[in-house]
Amino acid sequence: MSDDRGDPASVPGRIWAESDGAHIDVRGLDPPAPLVAILRLIDAPGAGPVVIVHHDRDPQLLYPELAERGWEAERIAAPDGEIRLKLSR
Repeated sequence: MSDDRGDPASVPGRIWAESDGAHIDVRGLDPPAPLVAILRLIDAPGAGPVVIVHHDRDPQLLYPELAERGWEAERIAAPDGEIRLKLSR
């Protein structure tokens, strides 16, 4: 079985970089795809210290996974209908 965690092309959702960090948009993905995508991104070699997540719901199952990996999540301002999280090491 192959391990594609290190391949950003294998991460579902849309990923881009801005001055405030890497962004990942997982809105519209069916569970567990958003959780898997976020964890693959932060587990990838070369993952930066900040990831901004664009989500359509509060990802409760994500928080304990982040804590295990030494990451913290902070909810930040977002347009109506979107949950936006700033993940940091």
